[in-house]
Order: sequence, then C-alpha cells, then structure tokens
Amino acid sequence: MGFWRTGGIVEHMEGKHAMERNQGMKGVPVAFFLKSLLFSYILTGVLLALLAFLLYRFGLGERVVSIAIIAIYVVATFFSGFVAGKRMESRRFFWGLLMGGAYFLVLAVVSLAVGKGDVQVGRSFFTTLALCAGGGMLGGMLS
Repeated sequence: MGFWRTGGIVEHMEGKHAMERNQGMKGVPVAFFLKSLLFSYILTGVLLALLAFLLYRFGLGERVVSIAIIAIYVVATFFSGFVAGKRMESRRFFWGLLMGGAYFLVLAVVSLAVGKGDVQVGRSFFTTLALCAGGGMLGGMLS
C-alpha cells in the first residue's frame, strides 16, 4: 500500500527486513518533478505568446515559425532537465531525459485530446520526441 509524503513517494512494506532495506533509499520527489514540468509548460506558453506577437508584428514565414516552435520545445525541456539535474545530483542525464520524456508525453496526450484522436504517427512525432528528450537530457548533463 503506498501513500504520499512531501518530498516523494513512500511505500509501506510489512516486515522488519523490508523496512531495514528501505531505510537507506531516497524517495523520488514527485511534487518537485510536477512543479518543474509545470514551469516548463509556463515557459512554453510565454515563448509561444512572444512568437505569436512576432508573427503578428513582422509577418514571419511558415518556415521561421516552425523552427521557432522546435527551438521553444528544446529550450523548455532544457531548463526542466537542468533544474531536475541540479536537484537530483546523480544520474543527471537520466533525470533530464525523464523530464523531456514527460514533457513530450503531456504534449502528445493533449494533442490527441484536442485533435479528436486523428493523429498520424509519422516522422514529426518521433522527431519531436527526440528533441524533447534530447533537450531535457542536455539540460541534465550541463547542470
């Protein structure tokens, strides 16, 4: 049976030996990761609003907007991975990769929900996954 505690998930195990094994383990700070993910989406929203203003003001071309959207994904996941790497202190690349993957997962689920399920899995799907995961991992490595 599991329950939540500030700073992570704690699993309740019965038996003296199970408790002794679990004493040295550090819990995963779920609340921190959710806050970091929320920050990355707030950053994405701000950057997309700035891009929309620039598009309106200067009439940017489709190619420039596409490149800017990719850059926004990478920047948002980079900062999320950087913050996660700073917090976890070990296996920073892994935690950054995890944050980039979580960012992409939320992005894909929201796209499926908004698009009424008519999403074709193609090159851009996997390219976006690689960019988000790579941006988060790079942020974690440089933290």
